[in-house]
Amino acid sequence: MPPRIPYAVRALLAVAAGLLLWLAFPDHNLWWLAPIAVGLLGVVTYDVGGRRGFGLGMLAGWAFFVPVLSWSGIYVGKVPWFALATLEALYFGAMCAVVGYLTQRWRHKRPRTAYLVVPLAWVAQEFARSNTPFGGFPWARLAFSQADSPLRNVAQWLGAPGVSFAVAFIGMLLLMACVESQLNRLAILPSAVGIAVLLALPAASTPSTEGRQVTVAMVQGNVPRPGLEFNAERRMVLDNHVRGTEAIAARVEEGLGERVLEPLSLVVWPENSSDIDPLRNADAGAQVQRAVSSVGVPVIVGAVLQEPDPNISNASLLYRPGGGEPERYVKNHPVPFAEYIPYRDFFRNFSDKVDLVTRDFAKGTELGAFRIDAPSGAYWALPTICFEVAYDGLMRESVTQPGKEASVLLVQTNNATFGFTAESEQQFAISRIRAIEHGRSIAHVSTVGVSGFIAPDGSVTGKTGLFTAEQGIGSLTIRTDRTVSDWLGPWPERLAVVALIALLIGAVAGGRLDRVDRPVSARPTKDILD
Repeated sequence: MPPRIPYAVRALLAVAAGLLLWLAFPDHNLWWLAPIAVGLLGVVTYDVGGRRGFGLGMLAGWAFFVPVLSWSGIYVGKVPWFALATLEALYFGAMCAVVGYLTQRWRHKRPRTAYLVVPLAWVAQEFARSNTPFGGFPWARLAFSQADSPLRNVAQWLGAPGVSFAVAFIGMLLLMACVESQLNRLAILPSAVGIAVLLALPAASTPSTEGRQVTVAMVQGNVPRPGLEFNAERRMVLDNHVRGTEAIAARVEEGLGERVLEPLSLVVWPENSSDIDPLRNADAGAQVQRAVSSVGVPVIVGAVLQEPDPNISNASLLYRPGGGEPERYVKNHPVPFAEYIPYRDFFRNFSDKVDLVTRDFAKGTELGAFRIDAPSGAYWALPTICFEVAYDGLMRESVTQPGKEASVLLVQTNNATFGFTAESEQQFAISRIRAIEHGRSIAHVSTVGVSGFIAPDGSVTGKTGLFTAEQGIGSLTIRTDRTVSDWLGPWPERLAVVALIALLIGAVAGGRLDRVDRPVSARPTKDILD
């Protein structure tokens, strides 16, 4: 068994685990620290019981979420930032309570089972906070720290939850080596072999990038200023994207050379590129048509529509050359407390910042899919708006739409409200994991950056900087095959959650049986659950 560690030391190590996990994410990108952080947190919560496990988990959660989500409070203040970090830390607390309780119950009877609790609990914790409350907030999951890691390729088989499980499994092996080496130094060898295999197998199975090519352009127009007033001069933002499209048209006219094999088929603008409703404002609509006419191919515009009254809509609009009513996709998952305020009167008691959202965004009800004709054949452009890229189910449903197998993914986002923070890089890393998970190319385009083209193996071309006006033209691979992850859907994650629940039920039931079977004189005076 591990040496007895004073609780104060455990608390310091829990904070260290949270900080190490933060460093695994962009902008630091030290991905290899993620399993070390998981292993360290496993060491400090091993055999401590439920209540102490919860406290240690809260410390680790605060140490992780406060810095990794610091972008959430850069313009709205510390109260919303710390409220969000505390909410997310509660899930860490619950996870570590389960780990502390189950390892205490199982460590003698089934020690290997006790170790398995760690990766199962991580997947269950991420499942819970990805779905609750108000639809969840699946940001900063273990998987999203692994965009540069060999483990990223696990996404093609088991999705983002599988990548998280693989990271936590390595953390479990580190925990096992730490615990069992106290009894036998040779016990470290199985863990070392297991870690080597887990890293080598994904590294040797890079997803295919073969397929026909289509040429897509993206416009990063930039804004007059960062912050909540990024679009105070809405017409300037729209004009920036029109000029960017005209610059692409000029490059097409001059010839794209050998950089791409196919003529241009599509131009993508980011979220909020037209916060003036182009369906109701004739001047804005004329500007968009000017851009479409200049480039001669369809243009997808991120727009705010003044409908359905009294709400508004965050939409992707597909404009085709020749005019006509644009096709649309309305964001299916508006962000609570950013795009709509649930229980506004209640939450106003804590912060008047809720009234910065003057009108709630409506929830779209249909998936988006735009048919694009290209010289090499038609394909489907599947739009995703901003934080939607972090939701497993929404991304999977988009890619697996019947009859739309030949597709590329679009991630349209606006990072202006988060300034020069890590938020944009964190989101770009999520898109890279999604490309591998679904075997699809992605055009990730932001109002202010970062933007770029992502291949089905997660590699990147044409990446832009923050708060610059840039245009990119790239070749995207059209893939039609579904990945194993697409076929399995949510079942790997569900099975992990069910397995953890089964272990928890077994531990509780086993503890009751132990108390019944033992004579009164042999029963402990203190419950084993700390």
